[in-house]
Amino acid sequence: MKSPISRKEMTLRLEKKFMVFRKEEFEYNHKSYYCIDSGEEFTTTELDEFNLNQVYNQYRDNHNIPFPDEIIKLRKKYDLSASMMSRVLGLGANSYRNYEKGEVPNLANANLINTVLNSIRTLKLLVDLNNDLSVDEKSRILKKIDNVIEDYDSNKKEINFLNYLFEERLPDNYSGYIKPSIEKLSNMILFFAEKLSPSETMMNKLLFYSDFLNYRNTAYSISGTNYMAHNYGPVPFNYGSLFDFALNKGYFYINVEDYGNGYVGKCFYKSKRNFNVELFNSGEIESLNIVANTFKGCNATQIKDKSHEEKAWIENEKQKGLIDYKYAFDLKHV
Repeated sequence: MKSPISRKEMTLRLEKKFMVFRKEEFEYNHKSYYCIDSGEEFTTTELDEFNLNQVYNQYRDNHNIPFPDEIIKLRKKYDLSASMMSRVLGLGANSYRNYEKGEVPNLANANLINTVLNSIRTLKLLVDLNNDLSVDEKSRILKKIDNVIEDYDSNKKEINFLNYLFEERLPDNYSGYIKPSIEKLSNMILFFAEKLSPSETMMNKLLFYSDFLNYRNTAYSISGTNYMAHNYGPVPFNYGSLFDFALNKGYFYINVEDYGNGYVGKCFYKSKRNFNVELFNSGEIESLNIVANTFKGCNATQIKDKSHEEKAWIENEKQKGLIDYKYAFDLKHV
């Protein structure tokens, strides 16, 4: 970006700053372009959004306020428009749409949305008692709710298993402020299986770098996966069970390969299933491609060694702890 003062190219800089939001102060990593000649800093709409998202995410986490991806999924779960969800919940005409775009709900509206997220019965009651909905609208919505209940009952075992795998985690600083999505994680595995046919050790690192790179760029991870500091570098929490689930769903297949020097390991290959690009936005696709291109010439040992140079691993390896996504801003190899 060129300086509006000197017309010279400016450097992108990252520095710790503080911002007050709703009477609370938050520390965040501020991105801006710096003009050496004038000593001024400039931002774009994209950078402003990135900076604000970091603050909003901390506020949401502190006050148990639903995140945009949860708000979007709730509406889509019942196949309703944003305006209809606003009417069902008794919100302002454009409120729900604005929350999906990142506006932070007030605490009362946040509690209402959380209640509906956790209770289908409450949603049915709200529809029944809503005088703003016609009889036909109520009937259509209640039918959709019944379909969701029926689908849940038929997939209860799988849903409970996934809740167990993810420990029913909510969005926080260990998930990149995204609710964990097995569908997105499985498609990420498929993506790298198709591009690189990596070993299990390498796959773990590719997933880590993708989620953390995307967080560094947007303040959100891609899959919402928790990562821990394993002996061989960062790995998804419960990675063995997560890989088994995706394998059983046909996202990839595994061959056992002889890598020499007595080392035999799993290698991930693309299945007949196609990567679902519609699950990802353009920035997430870019993150996946950057990671694939960065490490396509590496073997498992090389990418493991690189991951051991990351602050995210160095500061969490001894306790084998979960890795805070704040370490995304210290990545060395992407």
